[in-house]
Amino acid sequence: MVTEIVSIDVQAGQEAAFAAAFRETGYELLATTPGCISVKLHQSTENPSRFVNVNEWESEQAHLENFRDSDRFVKFGQALGPYLAGTPVVEHFTDVTAG
Repeated sequence: MVTEIVSIDVQAGQEAAFAAAFRETGYELLATTPGCISVKLHQSTENPSRFVNVNEWESEQAHLENFRDSDRFVKFGQALGPYLAGTPVVEHFTDVTAG
């Protein structure tokens, strides 16, 4: 399993619209992608224009091939892109607590 963490900065004043677009469109596009285990969007309490999207995938390959390389990614960008203040930062992480 791999955790994808996306740091997203949204245009000031567009936070509620971004969150609504994520709930209405983005969530479904991610959650129904083969290989996606879970999807969460968090909003910063200190900086309300900053969001973190945390997704768990069966593998990094599942994320890249089943989402990023598909029309789902294009639709995701069309739904959420108008609210962005810059390019999101995407990273993949693995759990090291189990050793």
